[in-house]
Amino acid sequence: MRTIDSTPKKDGFRVPGEFEPRKQDWFIWPERQDTWRLGGKPAQKVLVEVVKEMVRFEPVTVVCSADQYENARSRLPEECRVVEMTTDDSWAQDKGPFFLVNDKGESRGVTWGWNAYGGLDEGLYFPWKRDAEFATKLLDMENLDRYDARKVVFEGGAMQVDGEGTLIVTENSVLNKNRNPHLTKEEIEEYFKEYMNLEKVIWLKDGMAFDETDGHIDDVCFFIRPGVIALSWTDDVNNPQYKPLKAAYDTLSQAVDAKGRKLEIHKIPIPDILYISAEESEGIDISETAASREDGLPLAVTYINCYFVNGALLLPQYGDPMDEVAFELYQKLMPDRKVVKIWTREFSLGGGNIHCMALQQPLPLDK
Repeated sequence: MRTIDSTPKKDGFRVPGEFEPRKQDWFIWPERQDTWRLGGKPAQKVLVEVVKEMVRFEPVTVVCSADQYENARSRLPEECRVVEMTTDDSWAQDKGPFFLVNDKGESRGVTWGWNAYGGLDEGLYFPWKRDAEFATKLLDMENLDRYDARKVVFEGGAMQVDGEGTLIVTENSVLNKNRNPHLTKEEIEEYFKEYMNLEKVIWLKDGMAFDETDGHIDDVCFFIRPGVIALSWTDDVNNPQYKPLKAAYDTLSQAVDAKGRKLEIHKIPIPDILYISAEESEGIDISETAASREDGLPLAVTYINCYFVNGALLLPQYGDPMDEVAFELYQKLMPDRKVVKIWTREFSLGGGNIHCMALQQPLPLDK
């Protein structure tokens, strides 16, 4: 398909909010052995359960290697499409294209730069060549034209948009020297505005503690709908997460969005810190070119790293008392959606959660 010599803003395309209607979702079958323990089998089991829930609401496609095709096809629901594709790891949200829509019912995509969360300077794995090709491959599969924004290294989990011109990002991820040292904050912001069709960028200083992605926004907050935000929270000043979350709250509570609205913020309590156990650590291959998964490593865990589907919300569960609190809060905040609980500790052990693993493809609507 064509690479368009223009920008989405000039052509009237935008990145919709994640709460907007979906055409389908994408996953990558987990099998990288220095990310996923026991050859990925426990994470594969969780992914199957997630997909079983998701296909009740919308179509799902899972991509996997040739070696795992028969296994994935046999375990996943028949309603799920399974296709063979070579990748380096399973974080579809972060390296996938940003799908765009316009008011004429048309869709396109944007491809961004990818270096596995930092390249050779604190990146999480090597090589990453196949993952850098992932976005283009998906757009080709969907017969969608694309815009090329690969000059900027940017991950899907690093951004939250309201679909009405507002973007929230963290400085420590986007402005990190291991991502975009050749660009100023102003230059990057201009790229965002042109390639996502935005009017306002809200910069938070950092994400959650222990987040190996250098502070992705999808652990911190998301738009429930335009003007309304869910935010990870703790009242415990001794919790390592208190300082970054309090700073995020302070910034967001003083901000206005692209429409000039003050943001309505709903605090969602976080669970206790999750630590990798000795048994879990022993199941992961040791590699000099992959992030450490040693015994006792603390992980960033949150209920913000959840996932919208048509008519529902998939909510991570950890066996923590806050599981039920988050469930009740979300059901109250989104009475028009069914909140579905999913046990996702295995995704957390790999460094992310449901939102990191899935990639949303919006349904373009003719207005």
